[in-house]
Amino acid sequence: MSTGTHAESGLTKSIWSDADFDDMGWHYVTIHGLCVQPGDSADSLPRLVLDIDYIIKWVHPVAPEKHFSFWIAPSTLVFEDVWDIEGDLAFKGTALSLDIDQLRRSTPEDDRGGPQWHIEGHFFELTFRATGFRQYLRQAPRHAPRLALSHGERGGLCFAETAFA
Repeated sequence: MSTGTHAESGLTKSIWSDADFDDMGWHYVTIHGLCVQPGDSADSLPRLVLDIDYIIKWVHPVAPEKHFSFWIAPSTLVFEDVWDIEGDLAFKGTALSLDIDQLRRSTPEDDRGGPQWHIEGHFFELTFRATGFRQYLRQAPRHAPRLALSHGERGGLCFAETAFA
């Protein structure tokens, strides 16, 4: 599927999908950009595209360090055939970051097809239906002292669906 590996961070591939959902986690992943992209034709459903800093690995501190560090890769998360999008933003004070607490998948109790996705964040939530997702790690992971990369470190905003090799 993809050849992008990074031994130091433990990364085994640079393109992931909903088939890998149980092996992935998005806790404290920062969303830098969000786009609802129209379908290619009048009959196709839109896509939900997120520009994120995906945390590959949390690194325990080694004395004298006291704080975790992280292996992070700028990534594009694309949900296909999206419908029934609902969300809520509730920023308080100066906390203006979209940090994911968890991403859940559930099976709705109706016959409309597709799983229900719920992105629960700190100060926001988003629910929608989508047939699945692909996540492209656009750059090799880098070791960082913070949970998110700076605008310059990640090369700005990007929705490219290409993975590093």
